[in-house]
Formats: sequence, C-alpha cells, structure tokens
Amino acid sequence: MASKAAYESLSVATELPYTTTTKRQTSRSSSTTFNRIFRYLALCSAAITLSSILPTPWSVQHMSSQVSQVPFQASSNDPASEWEDNVWPLREQTPWDISTDFPFPRELQYDVTEGTWLRLDVHPKSGDIVFDMLGDLYCLPAADVAVKSLTTARPILLGVPYDSDPHFSPEGDRLVFRSDAELGVENIWITTWKGCEAMDVRPIELNNDDTLRTALKAQALEESLLASGVKENHARKYNRFVREGRLDGTTCSSSSKPEKCTHIASAAQRVTNETYRWVSDARFHPSGDKVVATKWYTSGRSLGAGEGWEYPVPSVEDLKARKEHTITAGDGKRITSRTLPAGWSSEDYGDQQIGPEQHIWTNSGDSVIYSKNVKDDSTFTYSKDVHKGIYAIFQKNLTTNEIETLVDASPGGASRPELSRDGRTLAFVRRVRDKEALVLNQGYRDLVTGTIHHVWHGLSYDLSVVSAPMGTYPSFAFTPSDDAVIIWAAGQIYTVPLITNDLGEKIASSTSPYPIPFVAHIEQRLAETRHEDYDIFKLETQETQRVRAFKELRVDDKGKQVVFQAAGVTYLQKVGGDTPTKVPVLHKSFPYYSPTFVHGADHLVLHARWSDTKFTTFELADLRSGIAYELVGLPFGRYFSPVLCECSSAKRQIAFLKSGGDLLTGDVLATAGVGLYIGDITLPAKDSKVSHSIEIRNIRFVPSDIETGGRVSLRFLEKNKKLLVQQSSSAFIIDLGAGADEFGKYPHIPIAAGKTSTELVVAPKDSQKGYTAENVAFVDFFHVYVAPGDELEEGDKVWSRPGNATKGLARVSLDGGHDVTFTRDGKTIFWFLGPYLHSLEISKLKKCSSAIHKDQINFGIACVKNQINYQEIVIEHLTDIARLKQDANGREQVVIYNATLLTMATGKERWDIVRGGLIIIRGGVITGVGRLAQGDSIPGGPATAINAEGGFVVPGFIDVHAHWGGFSDRYPAKSWEMETFLAYGVTTVHNPSADTVEGFVERSRIESGQSIGPRIFTVGDIIYGAGEPGIHQDIVDEAEAYSALARIKAEGGPASISYKNYNLPSRASRQRLLLAARNLGMLCVPEGGMNYDWDLTYIVDGMTTVEHALPVPTLYEDVLTLYASSGTGATPTHIVNYGGAWGEQLVWATEDIPNDSKLRRFTPHDQLQLLTESTARPANSYQLFNTSSSVAKMVKKGLLAHIGAHGEPPLGLNYHTEMLFTKQGGLSNYEVIRAATSSAAKTLGLSGSLGTLSINKLADFLVYPPGVDILNGDISSTRDIRFVARGGRMWNASTMEEVWPLKGKKQTLPQFNAD
Repeated sequence: MASKAAYESLSVATELPYTTTTKRQTSRSSSTTFNRIFRYLALCSAAITLSSILPTPWSVQHMSSQVSQVPFQASSNDPASEWEDNVWPLREQTPWDISTDFPFPRELQYDVTEGTWLRLDVHPKSGDIVFDMLGDLYCLPAADVAVKSLTTARPILLGVPYDSDPHFSPEGDRLVFRSDAELGVENIWITTWKGCEAMDVRPIELNNDDTLRTALKAQALEESLLASGVKENHARKYNRFVREGRLDGTTCSSSSKPEKCTHIASAAQRVTNETYRWVSDARFHPSGDKVVATKWYTSGRSLGAGEGWEYPVPSVEDLKARKEHTITAGDGKRITSRTLPAGWSSEDYGDQQIGPEQHIWTNSGDSVIYSKNVKDDSTFTYSKDVHKGIYAIFQKNLTTNEIETLVDASPGGASRPELSRDGRTLAFVRRVRDKEALVLNQGYRDLVTGTIHHVWHGLSYDLSVVSAPMGTYPSFAFTPSDDAVIIWAAGQIYTVPLITNDLGEKIASSTSPYPIPFVAHIEQRLAETRHEDYDIFKLETQETQRVRAFKELRVDDKGKQVVFQAAGVTYLQKVGGDTPTKVPVLHKSFPYYSPTFVHGADHLVLHARWSDTKFTTFELADLRSGIAYELVGLPFGRYFSPVLCECSSAKRQIAFLKSGGDLLTGDVLATAGVGLYIGDITLPAKDSKVSHSIEIRNIRFVPSDIETGGRVSLRFLEKNKKLLVQQSSSAFIIDLGAGADEFGKYPHIPIAAGKTSTELVVAPKDSQKGYTAENVAFVDFFHVYVAPGDELEEGDKVWSRPGNATKGLARVSLDGGHDVTFTRDGKTIFWFLGPYLHSLEISKLKKCSSAIHKDQINFGIACVKNQINYQEIVIEHLTDIARLKQDANGREQVVIYNATLLTMATGKERWDIVRGGLIIIRGGVITGVGRLAQGDSIPGGPATAINAEGGFVVPGFIDVHAHWGGFSDRYPAKSWEMETFLAYGVTTVHNPSADTVEGFVERSRIESGQSIGPRIFTVGDIIYGAGEPGIHQDIVDEAEAYSALARIKAEGGPASISYKNYNLPSRASRQRLLLAARNLGMLCVPEGGMNYDWDLTYIVDGMTTVEHALPVPTLYEDVLTLYASSGTGATPTHIVNYGGAWGEQLVWATEDIPNDSKLRRFTPHDQLQLLTESTARPANSYQLFNTSSSVAKMVKKGLLAHIGAHGEPPLGLNYHTEMLFTKQGGLSNYEVIRAATSSAAKTLGLSGSLGTLSINKLADFLVYPPGVDILNGDISSTRDIRFVARGGRMWNASTMEEVWPLKGKKQTLPQFNAD
C-alpha cells in the first residue's frame, strides 16, 4: 500500500501558479465493438495508458509534436468535398422550444464576484467588455471599469437558452453569440449592439422603458403559468422575450400590441441552422458581412472534431428592419477541413476525430488563423502530456489554400489565438512548467522581429488535454488601443497592461496585471431535479424475484412453442400458454445456455451446460419423458449454438461453434481451434426411459467466415447439405454438399446483409437461382423490422434510415425488441422485449401495406402494432434473503457486538458514532442498532455472535459509476469482477453503460444465486448522440423518448431505475427524455466531462447527477452555488479526471499492483501485469486535486457527492483510491464515507433500503479489524476490510469464504491464471 504521504505530497493547489494576489477506432457498421467495450476496458486502460478512452477502444496513432514550419499546399481534391454528411441523424427533430415545452418551476438568484471560464470580447471603440456566465451574457461598461471600483455587470441576455461566446463586429454595431434557443442545438445568433446600459435587461432604474417595466411586472405570474404547463400565448411570449433581452419592444410583426400578435420576431436572429451538428465561437470577417465559426462533427465517438465554416450575417439595417432570412439546415461554406492520415480516403472522412478549432480572421480577410490538436493523428486520446504540447496554431490562405504553422506545439502547446487590433501581434496561451502563460508573438505576419514574449504567467491552466468544444481557454481580446489584453484567469477578468519597446514589439508593462472587480446578479430558472424513491427492501425481502430479461429465443417447427434462456436457465413456453416450464437437465445447480429445438422432434431440446471447471457440455432434453442426456466426446472448450441437421432418421449431424478465451473465463485454457465444427450423433430411442450418454463422433473442423465473437445462430437446410449462418449484420449459407476447395473451405453464399443492424435473420427460399431471402427480419437502432426479400437487389443491405430505407420495409416493434427468430416455414416472426414474447404472422403485414407505403418515417407501426400478438412470461426465483433463511436453518439472527458503529444515519459525525455498540441482523435485515444497557439481553432469541473487537462497522459501499465487462460474455461463468467488488466492500454497483439485456441477465444470475456479487443497477444501453450503429438514438419526439426508456424498464422492471443521456446534441432530446423519465419513475445520469456548457444545462434541466467532473477543474462561485443548490449530485471520478492526467496513473505509479496479494487472489494476473510500469508525471499534470477541491467546496454548500471508480483497473482497489482522491480537496474521512454510503443511496433513490446502519434496512455492512481507524486515520485504510455483508450474507473479505450462514463455502471460478 502506498503511504498517505505519497498522495499528500501531490495534493497541491496546482491551479495556483499565479504571481498576483488573487486566487473507445474508426466507426463500425455494427455495434458489436461498442457493446463489448467494457469486456476489454481494464486491459485497454492499462495497456495504452495515454490512450485510455471511452466509449470505444479506439486504435492509437500519434503525430510528432514537432510541426513543420514549411508552408505547404493543401490538396486540391480536399476529401471533405467528396464526403457527404448524410447518415446522421437518422431523423430530423420535430418542433420543440426548450424554454416553453419543458417546465422550470424553480428560481435561483444570487450575487457573485467571480466566475468560471468567462469567454469575453472587448468593444472595438468603447472598450465595453461583454462576457458569458452560466449561459447568460453580461456587459461591463468601459466607463465604470475605468474607475477601478466594483463594477456592476449588466445582464444583456438572460433566460433558459444557454447563450455564450459573445463577439463584436469590427465596427461594434453587432454582436454574435452562440445559443441553444428554440430546438436546443447550439447555433450562431446575431443582434444589434446598442451599448451596455441600453441593453441592460435588469436596470436599476427603468426610466421611460414601459415595455420592460410591464414585462418584469408580469414575470412571476407568467413564469408560474409556464411552469405549471399553461401554454404560452403571444402576449406572454412577447413579455418573456423582452425580459430576456431577445426583444426591444418593437418586434411584433402585425401589431404594436403584443396580445394581438400572430408572430413575434426576435431582435436576435439566427446565423446558422444546425439541427444535429453544433456551432461555436463565431468571429466577424473584417468586412463585417460574414463570420467564421467552428462546426463540430461527431463520428462513432461523441467527441467533436472541428471544422471552420463561413456564414453570411445580416447587416445592421436588416436587423433593425427585422428582415428575416431563410436559412436551410446545414447552410454555410466549409473553409477549413479535417486532414486525413496516410491511407485514409474520403469515405473515412467522417471517422476523423481531430480538426481545426478556434478560428479567427486576419486583418486582410483573406486568411484564417486556427488552433489544432497535432498530438493525435486521427483518434482523440486522453491523458496526453501538456508539457510537450498538444495544440499548434496555423494560418490558411483561402485564396491559395496554403497552410503554414505559426506556432509549434512544443513545448507547452499553443492555443486560443487572438489578434491585436493592428493585426501585428498574435496572442495565445501555453503551458510553461507549472504555470500557464499569456504569450505574444510579435510580427507574425510581416516578420518585423518574430519575437516571442511571455507577458504573464498568471493564467489558469488551459484545457488542451481534453476535447474542449467550449475552448481550450476562454476567448480574450485586446483593448481598442492595443495597450492591454483583457482576459479571464482564476475566476476574475484581468487587465494585462502592455507597452511597446524600442523594436516596436508589444511587451508586458511594468504595471502588473490587475483584476477588474465586478459583481454579477445571477438569475436562473431551474427544473425539478429528477429524484425517485425505490423500495429495494421490499424487492429483496420478499420470497421471490422475477427474471425479466430473456435471450436466445428459438421456436419449434410449427411455431407452437419456444425455448429461451432466462438468466442461466432454459425454459419452454407454449405460445399462448400460461406458465413456462424448465427444460429437464442433469445438473440443476449449473447454468445452461444456447437452447434450440430438434427438427422433426419438437419434444427434444438441445442446449449447453456450463461448468467453471469443465467448461461446455451439450445436453439433450426430452420434454415428454423429462429425461436429459449428456453428449460426450466434446473436447474441453467453450462451445455454443449447437444445432442438429434436419434429417428424418435418428442418425444426425450436429454443428456447433467454438470460441476462444474471454474476460471471465480467461485466455489460459482451451483457446485454440476457434470456429465451426460438425460431428455425428444418434438420437435416443423414442421409448427411452433411462438417461444415458450420447457420443458425438467424428468431430471435424470446417473452415468458415463465421465471426464467433458476435451473435450467431445456425440452421441446417436440405437435411444436412447446407448450413444457414445468421449473424448480427449478415446471413449466408455454407454449402456443405458442394464439396470443399483445395483449402478445405466450402462455398459461402450470401443471402442478406444489414447496413447497421445488430441482429439479422432470414426466411430462406429455395429457387432455381439458389437460395434467397423471402423475408429479412432485423434489429436496427433497437427496433424490429421486416423487409421483403424480393425488393433486395444483389449487394443491397437492409436499412431503416428514413429516406434511404429498404423498399417495402415495415417496422413491427412498438418500443423495440431483440432475439428475433422466424418459424421454420418463415410465416411467423417472434421476438422478445423484456418478459413479453411478441409474434407476428408475416401475412398480416398486407393489412397495413398502404400505411407502410405512406409512412416513410415509422414504416407503418401505427397500423402494424394492431396485428401483433404478445404474452407476458412470468419466471421467478428465490431471493437471496429467502435462500439465506433456508441456509440458516432456523438460526437467522446474527449479532455483531463490541463494535464502533458508524451508522451514517444522521449525516452528522458526532451523532453517527456509537462506540461499544452492536448491530442485530435477522433474516438479512437490520433489526437493532445501538448499545445494550448493562444486564440487558439481546432480543430475538439465539444468535450467531461476532466480536468486532472494537473495530468499525459501516454501511456497505455504493459505487455510483462502476463499469465492468463480464455481462457481455457469452458463457454464464461465475464472475471474478463481481466477487472483487464485494471483496473490497462494494455491496451495490450502478453501471452507467452496459447492454440493456445482458446487463439485467447478469443481475438476475446474481440475485438467483448462480454467482455472488453486489446488487446491480444499470442504465443498460446508453442513449447515444453520436454515430455509432446499434446504440445511436435521435429522440426527435416524445414517443421516441418514451420508447427509449420503456425498453430499459421492460428488461429490468423495478431494478431499472436510471438511464444515461450520452452527449445527445439536442437539448430538446434531453428534455423529452426527462419528461418521459418522470412518467416512468427513472433517474437521469448523463455523461459529463466533455462539454462544460452542456454539463451546466444538465444541472439546470434537473438531471439526477453529472457523471464525471466538469472539465474545468477549478470552479468558482457562479458554478459552485448553482451546482450545490440545484439538487443534482456529483460523481467526479477523479480516477479518470478530465483537465489533466488521469488519476489511475498515479495509482499505478505509487502502488505495487502486480504483487498486491489480495488483488492476485481475485484479479486475472495478466491484467495486473499490464499495470507494472507507469509514466512519471509531475503533480501539476494531475488536475484531479483541483477537481477534488471544487467538489469539497460544493459539499460544504450541500451538494451530494458520490464515489465512482469507473471500473478502472485494478477493480476494487481503485474504489478506495477514488475515496482517497475525494478527500484531497478538503473533505473529512467522515464526509468521504458519507459520499460512499448515504449520499449515494439518497441520489439513487435507495435511502429507504440502503446507505445507513438503520433498523428495517437491508443488512449491507463492512466490519473492520481492530486498530483500523477509518474515521481519523489514513483514509486508504478503508480497503483493509475484515468482513463484508450483503443482505445479511457475510464473507471474509480477504478470501471471500462465507462466514455466515454457510461457514467455509467459497465459489469456484474459472481458471484464468497460468501461475
């Protein structure tokens, strides 16, 4: 264990270098890679330290930090010109107004004298300073600033829309800014500039402004009406626009009386019209008639790549005349594009994740200057070395297309370029040792001297190490006379005085930079934060729980019955029948998978049995007799998808697939010979009454193109002559009867393919031309579709994208579906959604042919839904507490005495400590907490007594942001990941990115006792904004929002408590989901960290948490108060902290991970081996300490912070490291433990069942050895656990041997270590 000092020596305020006195790859066509990412998360994170990323395991490529200084000619055939951005989004947004279609019933007002990440500009004539704060625009009058006293910031643009990036026109008569007004996608807007005082929407004196006075007088009532759902009329909209600064009172197009308006035109007008991509940081051309802005493109990743786009802007006269311009979606002209690495073509252009940002015009207007990440070639990587430099600054001549490097990236990088008014001095920021410098590059254009001057080392650290659509540093500006730079740093707006030396160079003045003191009044409308209460106590203390997520659906020849896997158990369900039945098996305690019927003998079911020591064995079950037969002769290995030939005799061929190692079973045993195998068996006699072995004979390998790592189903055709292979995005036939070629490979005949499908099955049809697909069923973006095969031309791929969809396509699922399968005759299709079995006779689609033809958006589902049959399948298992009571055999009570209890029940340390205490547990429930008076006896009768010897007893820990990968493994093995969580005291995990079906299957396997582990909550599949097939969702209307959440709810039932918005670009989409979540009782845990501006809207709109820290590590009073007052919780995940090097690297550098004895008992050694070496990094490279400080300040203000270790390797240990990092900012040990227990339970809605040692709560607790002082000692000692209990079942945390009720019991895991 590293000493506390090793960390404390680094817990410096690395945001304080100031000299002043103020303080997961290219995009895939299938989602297979994405959905299985967490299987390899630990390995990737360790193996490629500097490129550990989420959400996809992207390949890593690097450019030299030394950028060529030689000008080069851009290629005349720019690949961008040959690329069409015509795939994403799938559907366009429907009308929505973020201000009026979503309620904001709360108001928050406060004053601040400091701000976070204030982007600003200076008026070119008056010197007025305009800046953004919390999505509002403010102005500091130059006359007030000159007095050098406290200046009142004048609000010039307020309201729900998030407005930022203000910049003046060359003459100062107009202002452009970025806003998500209306649809919620950030666009560029423009308005006239009339001066700070004239544009002040909250003036101290209203004077003769009757319009504003009337609007403000009506504010309380009108905002109350809007919050309560009363639709806004024209008069109220008029008043709102006036109050916000979007109207000046003369913009009602049909009448000067607002109540008679039929249309209200904003004084601010759109410049761009983006509905999916977003635009930022617009800058005027010297002519004033156009702007350049950065347009952000996502690929399969949601990290945006920039491009420079040019847009015309209206003149002052047009703005004053309210002359509205029609702007087509996507209008504009690309002037700087993304460059491609060697070997890439225009087809790959959309996968380029790196592009130019932060564009400004040169004074001549024929060139643009921009900054760009040159460290990453094509794939954005985290945790880069800021000292070596990441960004460089370039200039492109738009006439010649010549590009030259103005400032190299090394050392320290160069970003956020700004030009002086005379155009001769280029200012930028860069890292210099432990400082951040404002740098002036003299005569960059005419090369008078070409000198570099560092004029101030007092800036806050830049964000060039992260993806920063908010800018690597806030925009700044020169004063009108170029005698100073006005710039934000350390929460203040500074004046940096400049002088001109004898060489004509601008250099630092002898006057030190000084802050411009200001006070700003914050006025924010807030939505209700998404909170719910879930009765997990009731769920776990009842006799049974339901399994709701089913998979591996197969139907018999006649379509009368189906078999499927229900969390490791094979069930049979008669179609239209009532209770499902378990398929007979030889070993009831073992999990089973991959079931299928036997053709011509529908009373026989073939499936696989899993053993963690013997791996796969096939069994054949006779549904009539109840007899099960073991198939012998199968070599040791991992096998799946067995199927028998469609032969008529008892002698059959069997085909099956073998896969290699995986996360849970390791890569040590039986990893060779992956692929397709065929053997021979003989079915048992029909009158067989005794179980016996069936030998698989003559097993031979068949070379094929089958992808064994993904979804695969097999079916024989023409008895045994052909094998139909159906995968995620393709179906083909292997012609076994045609004979093999010289390499032993049989002909592969393609039948159908999907463009972005995650499942694809066909109803094969034989004809004179060979086999084709009569119909193709596939899952595309979570929905089930059917396409007629006769509409497919050779090479066509089925697709559901409106406008490009397969001809004749019909959508057959209302809210989604999975595990699609046809009956043998192809006449009926079946699928699952949660516990609901759906079926549809294909012929019934004819009834909806007209509706399908007319509806090219949803493909006739309004009609088709009425043709679907469905039935609910109810499958239950004993709860763990019910099993615990059986195991206890009448002795259900446990007493832990002589304990130091830390109950966490009050939230106050002094009241939560009980020394010499005891805790009584009966039947998995806490029934007593406190002290016994002398002479009192323990209530409840005989008990198992455990002497804590004075050791601490605390509630079980909750990992609010836990990732892992085993849920996606095919084989139902016991999980070392789950065991490791428990061994380190984590009794509840919340996974904010998994697979909706597989994640809840894993949960049921734990709850049913097949494997031990913490209770699992998961969001399932993320609701993803970027272009990753299989998980992308647009959420263009309320119906789609409801379906997105209903899918999660269907699979998880009462355990599906949350969903994750993962960088959806439209705030309208995010708001629709929040409204649906209210109806379905779900929480929202969005992906934070990338986009500071979006993160703040998550808080304002009432999302439950922000996952990850805000990307600006050091927060100031504006954000601190908003965040802490909002009710939104924080899961900062310092272990992967944005803004600097990831905390995990500090762990690897200071811990002897490979030789940690406890880790070696629970974790595959190959993963530990990968964490042997680490790059040495100085303390100032780690911004996690500043993040920790910001979190601590907000906790003192009432914020609920949580512990989330992100699943970073090594599992378990890093949870405690995350606790340590959380403490570094100034929290006490008690406050950190509160974040790990009661605060997490409150945020997740579990506080009625978990999070404290309280009567009538589930008995989740940890017992520490005597002498371990987790309250006043080293916080790292929280890992030194003696016992861990989940729901009353107790284990020795060092060995995971059960302590009670079945003393000495220990589960057997697969052999995943070679040593």
